[in-house]
Amino acid sequence: MHWLNEGPYTGQTSPTMLASIGCDHVLLGHSERRIYANETDDMVNWKLKAALAHNLVPVVCVGESQDKRQSGLTEAVLNWQIACALNGIRPEQSAPIIIAYEPVWAIGTGSVATPEQVSEAHGIIRREVAARLGQHRADAIRILYGGSVKPENIANLMAQPEIDGALVGGASLDPRSFADLIHNSVRKP
Repeated sequence: MHWLNEGPYTGQTSPTMLASIGCDHVLLGHSERRIYANETDDMVNWKLKAALAHNLVPVVCVGESQDKRQSGLTEAVLNWQIACALNGIRPEQSAPIIIAYEPVWAIGTGSVATPEQVSEAHGIIRREVAARLGQHRADAIRILYGGSVKPENIANLMAQPEIDGALVGGASLDPRSFADLIHNSVRKP
């Protein structure tokens, strides 16, 4: 989604167009947009404000690259991305916001973060949301995990109390795999 309602932005969709066709959710800040379309943290913030203004449920994606993780910068990256995304957002307008932790190193690579790594990242995100919007909002916000989520790993991920759901990419392209993923998401490991 582009943050402006109209204009010559070929290849991008305006929030008014999405709302007019009945779209109710929109992904913002996905790693592929950040990497391949040079989407910045400021742009994610602009898009978040536009999504809220058009009653779209924004799913704000955040996550660190492999080199940032290996350098011990996961917390700094997540705190920065959350702070930028929520810049100028008031607690009372933040209820529809969903955050998706998608470590760049685990998207489409077949590598998946361990449930413990995901829980740790979700805790970092929740603390930053609390610092920006207050503890009440941080407790209520849904934080999803996305990054090579598959039928084989979903049960262990969903068993973690910090993980509120999954943002599924490639595994949703095969109906049988997706059905297995849904079935396994409610099973205890």
